[in-house]
Amino acid sequence: MFDTKTVSLEWGGKTLTLETGRIARQADGAVLATYGETVVLCAVTAAKSVKEGQDFFPLTVHYQEKFSAAGRIPGGFFKRERGATEKETLTSRLIDRPIRPLFPEGFYNEINVIAQVLSYDGETEPDIVAMVAASAALTISGVPFMGPIGACRVGYIDGQYVLNPKQDKALAEGRLDLVVAATDKAVMMVESEAKELSEDEMLGAVMFAHDECRKVIGAIIDLAEQAAKEPWEIDLSDDTAEIKAKLKELVGADIAAAYKLTDKSARSNALNAAREKAKAAFAEESPQTQMVAIKTLKKVEADIVRTAILKDGSRIDGRRLDEVRPIEAIVGFLPRTHGSALFTRGETQAICTTTLGTKDAEQMIDGLEGLSYSSFMLHYNFPPYSVGEVGRFGAPGRREVGHGKLAWRALNPVLPSKEDFPYTIRVLSDITESNGSSSMATVCGGCLSLMDAGVPIKAPVSGIAMGLILEGDEFAVLSDILGDEDHLGDMDFKVAGTAEGITTMQMDIKIAGITREIMAKALEQAKAGRLHILGEMAKALGSARTEVSKHAPRIETITIDKSKIRDVIGTGGKVIREIVAETGAKIDIDDEGVIKISSSNLDEIEAAKRWILGIVEEPEVGKIYTGKVVNIVDFGAFVNFMGGKDGLVHVSEMKNERVEKPTDVVSEGMEVKVKVLEIDNRGKVRLSMRVVDQETGEELADTRPPREPRAERGGDRRGPKGGRGGDRGGRERGGRERDSAPAALPDFLKD
Repeated sequence: MFDTKTVSLEWGGKTLTLETGRIARQADGAVLATYGETVVLCAVTAAKSVKEGQDFFPLTVHYQEKFSAAGRIPGGFFKRERGATEKETLTSRLIDRPIRPLFPEGFYNEINVIAQVLSYDGETEPDIVAMVAASAALTISGVPFMGPIGACRVGYIDGQYVLNPKQDKALAEGRLDLVVAATDKAVMMVESEAKELSEDEMLGAVMFAHDECRKVIGAIIDLAEQAAKEPWEIDLSDDTAEIKAKLKELVGADIAAAYKLTDKSARSNALNAAREKAKAAFAEESPQTQMVAIKTLKKVEADIVRTAILKDGSRIDGRRLDEVRPIEAIVGFLPRTHGSALFTRGETQAICTTTLGTKDAEQMIDGLEGLSYSSFMLHYNFPPYSVGEVGRFGAPGRREVGHGKLAWRALNPVLPSKEDFPYTIRVLSDITESNGSSSMATVCGGCLSLMDAGVPIKAPVSGIAMGLILEGDEFAVLSDILGDEDHLGDMDFKVAGTAEGITTMQMDIKIAGITREIMAKALEQAKAGRLHILGEMAKALGSARTEVSKHAPRIETITIDKSKIRDVIGTGGKVIREIVAETGAKIDIDDEGVIKISSSNLDEIEAAKRWILGIVEEPEVGKIYTGKVVNIVDFGAFVNFMGGKDGLVHVSEMKNERVEKPTDVVSEGMEVKVKVLEIDNRGKVRLSMRVVDQETGEELADTRPPREPRAERGGDRRGPKGGRGGDRGGRERGGRERDSAPAALPDFLKD
């Protein structure tokens, strides 16, 4: 019934198996990829004809994680997979970016790539498996895909490159989490997060990954030799030479002059005028010819710009190839935010704000691994006015999610640990102008806003976007590319890091890959640009402020013995609820006894802290405490002086002079200063007020003469009401000290 074809490869200590012919047989190409016990199904379908008027390549990639793959039921009300999560969106982009450039120019048939995680073993990351499955499915589908590609993850642990480590362990145990996709000849895509790796270490990781990708490519080719469908017959011949020549003669000079204008608006107006002039020249032609002319005009623009850069080193705005645009940075830009920065680089601008919150503000993430929590969030917004356009303004799209995650990866490695800085952090980047890399502006502005908020980052981080113009063996690497240079160039290569090393690197290629030589040159040039930008940022703020904003909540952390946790929480949470209600502070306790007390009011934090310490601390003999009278009896008063601890102030210890009734001195609810005199073997505490100054809390000299021994004291021991007078401190809670003499004396002592 099934014509199943299978190939297997021992790769990174596990078996990678690619299978086709058994599942999703009506798709143009379908591959079931198994690595370890993680299984991903990828199906590819392609439209057999092009929609009328279609002038771009409509490739759509969807990656979905089925909760059943990990034996889980989705959380929430609906209990089924719904809209794409952030991880699914980012993985869809990982698959899309390296395969998109490998379709021929002029191919406009719609293609749908759907990858679904069917089984997850908790160890093997499904994103790499999905990338491999997508490449294999496209290769056997018959569509004009100039692949295959391979993909892998690389870690850097103890000075060694490690293939396909678990994603969370890659940085927890090492210094790098790198994903690379490549063809047999060249690298197509790089995505990474690193702990200040050098350029040589990053380049070595990419080359290591490329070698491993070649092994996967070999397996995909073996599968294609068994199961590939007949390749499509398509006519992609370029018969636009005559139109191209006519356009160059008509508007070539106008386009060249427009690209010499340094102002983006003026340049855009001049280019639009040239385009209208070209459109008018083809107004009498057929709609098909008009569409071809419009597309050809874009090629004319690219030729003019690329030739000027390669031949003359002349960029659109007149800069040198390695020159960064003017930078201005301002911190403390907004009065009520916890931290803010306005970062402007040329015609790219970002308003970045940092907000500090408590643990209950952490983001809850429900994924294949189960529930997890993130204490650092970075959100990027790109409104249409930032490029002077009218467009949709609403929920973030894939681009916004991807750019935000890139900036997150750049800043995350330099953040302090939760133990050192127990805040939840959110950085918000609103792009207000864009002509060049707004994601790298987000890195720079976000870093400044973190420092302005008083977040003690390890070192400042800057980012820069690099471009590439490649014609044959001749190439030019561009620093701090403009939007037009990105659009007309061959590479978008973003690098961010500190003065010591790289924290993130992302590369997308529009051609069939780049070589080690080009990447090494780009990394070297990016380092110089990155250091220059750090210098400009330092003019605004060189290091983190020593105090958090007065508008931010304060968090104080204390650690108690784990055996005392139940005392602080109380039965059914009674004690901790009372502390929160009385003090107004928020309190979080973990299983290790770490307590975080937070409030924007320091007095509330101190009150909660004293209360908690009073519960967990043991009283010390001789130490003075502040307490509250909680109960008055005829022989004294009970004082709560350490949270849940009470002690007795005997009436004789209230003042140095005689006190008839405790109520003459104290009342319930009254605050008093007491000294611990004694703690008996049952934990009962005897307190004194008379040896403490009730105004200042300072200890006073004990001026009362010592009591004479009982055997030498005479006279009537009964008080005015017939009860025993004198010292009643023998028993803590009103017990009376009995006379030590026997009830009846011998006859020889009666006289």
